[in-house]
Amino acid sequence: MLKPPLKQYKISGYAQGTDYSITYFATDSAVTKSDIDNLLNKIDASMSLYKPGSLINQFNTGTEQLHADLYLSAVLKRSIEINQDTKGLFDVTVAPLVQAWGFGPKATDNEPSKTTISSIMQCIGMQHLSLKNDILYKSKPCIQIDLNGIAQGYSVDLLAKLIADRGIDSYLVELGGELRIAGPKPDGSPMKIGIEGPDQKDQPIIRHIAKINRGAITTSGNYRKFHQNGMKKLSHLIDPRTGFPLDNEMISVTVYASDAITADGYDNALMAMHLPEAMEFVNRRKALEAYFVYRKKDGSIADTLTVGFKKLIQN
Repeated sequence: MLKPPLKQYKISGYAQGTDYSITYFATDSAVTKSDIDNLLNKIDASMSLYKPGSLINQFNTGTEQLHADLYLSAVLKRSIEINQDTKGLFDVTVAPLVQAWGFGPKATDNEPSKTTISSIMQCIGMQHLSLKNDILYKSKPCIQIDLNGIAQGYSVDLLAKLIADRGIDSYLVELGGELRIAGPKPDGSPMKIGIEGPDQKDQPIIRHIAKINRGAITTSGNYRKFHQNGMKKLSHLIDPRTGFPLDNEMISVTVYASDAITADGYDNALMAMHLPEAMEFVNRRKALEAYFVYRKKDGSIADTLTVGFKKLIQN
């Protein structure tokens, strides 16, 4: 008996302050927009800083502990692992710094003073967090967390799981530029992904096309989201070691990994490194590949990539 042909289904919408787009191949519409939106609403109720009453906001305004749900627990466990692996470069306790520099939920125009940053730094560091039996503890009342550097990747993974659990094995999930892919397409061709980066004028362009049948790709960059201070651009990515916006040669880092929570967690940490250190870091980890766009000393923009990432690029 002939199997019915697979049809392409597309779902798009708005969530987590950005757009999402889902494409999958199936015999019928096994996943609907309401399925997607219901899941994203549950994730927001757990981890959105912009949703009053969310679990993360309850923790941030509380003084000691919180019973974390499935979503918050999973993201914090992975956050702790990546924090340790990056020696603190990835740190979810940067919430007060993100807010102070004007990138948080509350609007602010004033740039913080060195004294203000020094004071906030007393409340930074994941050593002040612990998670035991799904209870999240803070050792200082002032500790607040911001999961924007990893929660979107996790959301992508959950959307992919929802689709896969419906028996679909060919799909592409995209949320705010973070991607999870399963292929090939029904005709046997691989999924094609545009790898974005800035041109010489800092305008976003597709720099490469990757062919991928399995895994996740996420990008962290400072050329889209920043504040202008005179001639200087202040990155929305804050260095947890100094309390100040990142100021190195990195412009964007695209990471390939088996799942999006991993890629998303590491891309910010790699942005905080200098290029040789970042290349060495990725090359020592079999689970990661990366593509870097950076500014050379003469001001021009260049790019480079790991051997494994090069294999994903379409010639």
